[in-house]
Amino acid sequence: MPKPKVYVTRKIPERGLKIIREQLETEVWPDYAPPPKKVIIGKLANADALVSLLSDKIDAEVFDAAPKLKIVAQIAVGFDNIDVKEATKRGIYVTNTPEVLTDTTADFAWALLMAIARRMVEADRYVRTGQWKVGWHPEMLQGRDIHGVTIGVVGAGRIGYGVAKRATGFGMKILYYDVIPRPEMEKELGAKRVGLDTLLKESDFVSLHVPLMKETYHMINEEKLKLMKKTAYLINNSRGPVVDEKALYKALKEEWIAGAGLDVFEQEPTPVNNPLLKLDNVVVAPHISSASYETRSKMAEMVAENLVAFFEKRKPPNLVNPEVMKIKPL
Repeated sequence: MPKPKVYVTRKIPERGLKIIREQLETEVWPDYAPPPKKVIIGKLANADALVSLLSDKIDAEVFDAAPKLKIVAQIAVGFDNIDVKEATKRGIYVTNTPEVLTDTTADFAWALLMAIARRMVEADRYVRTGQWKVGWHPEMLQGRDIHGVTIGVVGAGRIGYGVAKRATGFGMKILYYDVIPRPEMEKELGAKRVGLDTLLKESDFVSLHVPLMKETYHMINEEKLKLMKKTAYLINNSRGPVVDEKALYKALKEEWIAGAGLDVFEQEPTPVNNPLLKLDNVVVAPHISSASYETRSKMAEMVAENLVAFFEKRKPPNLVNPEVMKIKPL
């Protein structure tokens, strides 16, 4: 009996890819850059499965060209690039890789937070470019304290909880905003649930951890940024479009807020002429919050586990659309 065919839109860590190759007939896009959509469409003409990344737009057009497609296994916790409703309607299973990247992503939110507050990138550049002319000066590259201040966590899911948990080590007051109360976060971390406006007004650091959906698109806009303290910092390693970048540039340029740490952008890769990149009070990274060797390897393994389970007629461990099982039982 022939093996099911899977198309993998980028080389993923070997720990997962090895399992996939053992179980399925596997083709991997060889380039570092993503395959054009037309390539994905062509490859799916005879494929039973797809391994996708956040940068791959998987919609009705793709599904129309994939009559044999049974499962889309995403290597990410988010899946806003996939039309899940359309997939479900067609009986296509969708999986993701949640939880495994929680701590690694929370760590990176703190890396951004500490780097911008203590001006680490500026300091590095200051030394490397020969600007360091005086051994020590009381006013050299002064930043802001992290300990003992207030952090506002927007989105209290797994990653938001992880960020708040780390804040306890800095003796911070923790505020959080979420549509769903998190009593365990309040009990275990002493966090207080408040409205978004209150959080923005009272926090010294605002860290965003919401999924991208209609309700969160440009959640942080000009109106919201004007609520923040002039000494406050915005951290975003959730999704770029959660923040209105034009408004953020204005807020940073005109010093409505002190700075921002960004791992995500409205357009990725962000253009080199993005005006945010010209500002000293911004620390940026290329969407690498989960990019540790161990975490990315675990994510690849989870993709493999989801695929193997499906083709062994078991419910995939990380099924995003369980209602699909009623439409197309295993």
